[in-house]
Amino acid sequence: MEARAIIKYARISPRKVNIVLDLIRNQDAEKAMAILKFTPKAACEYLEKLLKSAMANAENKNMDTKNLYVAECFVCPGPTLKRIRPKDHGRAHRILKRTSHMTIVLKEREN
Repeated sequence: MEARAIIKYARISPRKVNIVLDLIRNQDAEKAMAILKFTPKAACEYLEKLLKSAMANAENKNMDTKNLYVAECFVCPGPTLKRIRPKDHGRAHRILKRTSHMTIVLKEREN
């Protein structure tokens, strides 16, 4: 049995999120929560909230919360917001504000 949680349209680049996801992949849920709490990255805020949600979903499915681990975690790029930045001599440069769709899947370890 598995429990999953998804955040869509988060205003952070998928490249930044992927760095943090590599830290928590295949870790116990409690250990992953501690890693996210003490890692100074912007993506940790989103992922901590997402992991809490996945753990709550697991509890509602009557899974043993002590044996949970991060089985899958991935990020997909969402739509990109295109903005214009004025530059010298009347030129304009494009600013790409990227968004992310993040997913965490928790499973129970078999003893």
